[in-house]
Amino acid sequence: MGVLDELDLTRKLSRDQEQEGLERGWRRLTQLRLTLGGLIGNHELGPPVCVIFEGHDASGKGGAIRRLVGELDPRHVRVVQFAAPTHDEKRHHFLWRFWPSLPGWGGMAVFDRSWYGRVLVERVEGFATREQWLRAYDEINGFERTLADEGMIMIKFWMHISSDEQLKRFKRREKDPLKTWKLTDEDWRNREKRADYDEAVEDMVARTSVEPHACWHLIPADSKRYARVAVIDTVIDEIEAGMRRHGMEPPPPIGGDI
Repeated sequence: MGVLDELDLTRKLSRDQEQEGLERGWRRLTQLRLTLGGLIGNHELGPPVCVIFEGHDASGKGGAIRRLVGELDPRHVRVVQFAAPTHDEKRHHFLWRFWPSLPGWGGMAVFDRSWYGRVLVERVEGFATREQWLRAYDEINGFERTLADEGMIMIKFWMHISSDEQLKRFKRREKDPLKTWKLTDEDWRNREKRADYDEAVEDMVARTSVEPHACWHLIPADSKRYARVAVIDTVIDEIEAGMRRHGMEPPPPIGGDI
């Protein structure tokens, strides 16, 4: 039994509970973001924040990202989506293409997919050799250790849904003319390799979840409402912990509107 099997996918929130959790989270996250950006508080730049999202197709990554950043000033956060590497990007080490998008001190970035493609899709689909993806675990750990040593707060999410829930979402997308573009033949092919992907995720978590600077947060995502609140609460907790690691006491929460 792996770590994915231990997740409680029955966790749910009502619409009102979701809204309450999001609004509470938005107030606190906005306060922390402005503090790290040197815009309130003592006006000193805080450590950079990088939030990484991985997950099965239709696991709700996009919706969770929208709720996470939706109330932040777009000047203060950058959302970056990574697809398959281009021909030119393949000419370089697989980590090369991610460097330009990493946030600096006072900055925040959210990655929709990341360097973990090397040990997930590239492993399962055969785009990387066994030697390459096995070597990548140590390369990724070293990369993240370097970033953490320079001050980065790294928050990694795996959004996990059951096979049954994924099928329901695929079929809903198929019937919605405004969402059919989100469902491709590749999604159906990936679904047929679900067991291989789950095995790759188990290995990824076991080999690259490093306390305290780069641990994985596995989010039960059969309920989108639960997952969205869990994500924002986790980001807040990790930012506060990261600030303390770098000698920066988080400000006391404030009430009122965002």
